[in-house]
Amino acid sequence: MDSLTQAQARRVAIAATGLTDPRPTGAITARHLSRVLDRVGVIQMDSVNVLQRAHYLPLYSRLGPYPTELLDRAAYRKPRRVFEYWGHVASYLPVELYPLMRWRMTHGTTWGEVMRIAERRPDLAKWVRDEVESNGPLTAAQLEADLPKPKGNWGWNWSDAKVLLEYQFLRGEVLVASRDSSWARRYDLAERVIPPDILALPTPTDDEAYRALVSLSAKCLGVADYSEIRDYFRLPVAACKTAINQLVESGELIPVQVEGSKGTSYLHREARVPRRVSVSTLVSPFDPIVWNRPRTERFFDFFYRIEIYVPAPKRIHGYYVLPFLLGDRFAARVDLKADRQAGLLRVPAAYSEPGAPAHTPEALAAELVQLAGWLGLDGIATPSAGDLARPLAAALEDHAIAA
Repeated sequence: MDSLTQAQARRVAIAATGLTDPRPTGAITARHLSRVLDRVGVIQMDSVNVLQRAHYLPLYSRLGPYPTELLDRAAYRKPRRVFEYWGHVASYLPVELYPLMRWRMTHGTTWGEVMRIAERRPDLAKWVRDEVESNGPLTAAQLEADLPKPKGNWGWNWSDAKVLLEYQFLRGEVLVASRDSSWARRYDLAERVIPPDILALPTPTDDEAYRALVSLSAKCLGVADYSEIRDYFRLPVAACKTAINQLVESGELIPVQVEGSKGTSYLHREARVPRRVSVSTLVSPFDPIVWNRPRTERFFDFFYRIEIYVPAPKRIHGYYVLPFLLGDRFAARVDLKADRQAGLLRVPAAYSEPGAPAHTPEALAAELVQLAGWLGLDGIATPSAGDLARPLAAALEDHAIAA
């Protein structure tokens, strides 16, 4: 079995996900968006907006400052390039993946209470679909506005109609056509959302879909073990193992042993093994390079957990902390908040990682200046806490942007 050092595996992972690709020097267009989508395969969505909604950040990390309207247009205007569905979790997926997700739409729905309501209320399910067909796109609130409220509560106090709308979304019968100003989904029939040429593609067998998704996952990861490949699109356990074995047999995946890791990893045959990488960027808590926390630990020796759901007194690093990738290591982590009213990028805390390069404060300061500009903020507040706060503040003063 071939082997990779931990450093080689780390560089493979960084290169595979597009973080080493040259950033555009001119106008950033749909062509650049497509390049990133080819690299990452799926963009995880999240509504937390303390800094910037997380799905905008993977593009920023790979392209630099870009117009967020580029992703909005791709998702909600024709010609539609991405669609919302359950990929890794709630995600933007390239429309080309629509046929590969039909297995999940057909029998991947395991939300028990939703299934029971669908079986118990077929009349209401038909009404929901007819209402979307006649009046869509529409939000769940618009759908249920004229319905009598149910007795008692269920789950998050959704009415049966809203539950059935979500069920039809999981089934792929309705999809998200757009979002309103409060970021609520506007649903419409799938045939009015997915481009006709994509909609007309034949449905692959489940095994074909699993194999294609495992192939894509492995390519986007570069090198990964079974659990990391399966996690990318949250695939069934046995089906993922079968697909990996088939791709090993065909030569697309190469079994390797990664230094310091237990078990077998799989190197995609198209993966590059760079001798060195030069990266300087912040990454989202939901970026593919870090979203599988055990993989981040085994390749980068970087323990990372997002603490937005941790009570403030128990937080270690802060509320919305972004890792800072410098070279081929995570050199720092920084808690950030966009104070749009004051026009400031606030830095409640900044921490260096063991072995961080001496130029980390200067590199991070340059990144924060660029980030603040992209967010339309006028300045950066003096970092408040953490061992990196003081040297980072000094570096920011050199940019004459600290407030």
